Amino acid sequence: MTSGALREQLDQHAGCLLDRHLARSKEWFPHELVPWELGRRFVPGEPFQPEGEPLAPGVASALFVNLLTEDNLPSYFHAISKAFGGGSVLGEWARRWAAEEQRHAMVLRDWLSVTRKLDLIALERARMGQVSAGFRVGGRGRSLTDGLVYLSLQELATRISHWNTGRLLDDVGCALLKRVAADENLHFLFYRDLVTAALQADPSGTVEAMDRQVTEFTMPGAEIQGFAAHAAAIAAAGIYDFRVHYEQVVVPVVVNHWRVEEVEGLDATAERARDHLLAWVARLRRVAERIAAQQGA
Repeated sequence: MTSGALREQLDQHAGCLLDRHLARSKEWFPHELVPWELGRRFVPGEPFQPEGEPLAPGVASALFVNLLTEDNLPSYFHAISKAFGGGSVLGEWARRWAAEEQRHAMVLRDWLSVTRKLDLIALERARMGQVSAGFRVGGRGRSLTDGLVYLSLQELATRISHWNTGRLLDDVGCALLKRVAADENLHFLFYRDLVTAALQADPSGTVEAMDRQVTEFTMPGAEIQGFAAHAAAIAAAGIYDFRVHYEQVVVPVVVNHWRVEEVEGLDATAERARDHLLAWVARLRRVAERIAAQQGA
């Protein structure tokens, strides 16, 4: 099924999901979550010196990567709105999604500015590089369904990363990141349930997209310079690693919610894609088990 035909079939369902989202979403104001009383004026050229208790390396990396990812919203919105179409319900959703996502960068940067937890000059230079480079869609843009599957996985992974980072901060930082994570969770639910509808409309095309997106999955911040080192520090801190990805993303969504093993009506190509996907899930399970053994869990 073409993306255009699928978009038409999904639009009514997307309308119901958008109504649900608007009913569940909670209005909040970034400026109310920032401890402004901690701030002071920056002197131009002043060398960075962290104030208060320094952040653990993994926490610092998580905040750095997550904020730069939120900063790259213009590129993500361009890719999503192009795939969803401007005049459809999906286009309306994309604009609402962007408006909510923009708050995340606002509140994170303001909090980091007043608390001086990260080097803001290094952060700004990285932001300029990240946003100027844009977002390389690659295989994720093969179809509308590819985008929906990828966004489901990415939004949930982002929610988990924000939540786990918050747990390692003080009460104010924790509350701020939990608020951001709550938005990400609602975004995840929208995309997850739209993929469920796509499975009904086009089971073969959707399973093929699942195979591509699950097995090739990378976070959107992977383009950040030094991302591999940041990812290693984030994993070492227990914020996000292969075990978390398997246990909290792949199993609950791909295996339990989408029930990929039970999808019926697949053509031969989709059957092969499902076999490939399930083999990959089994390999990831073994990796997760090794990590659990090393962690003594």
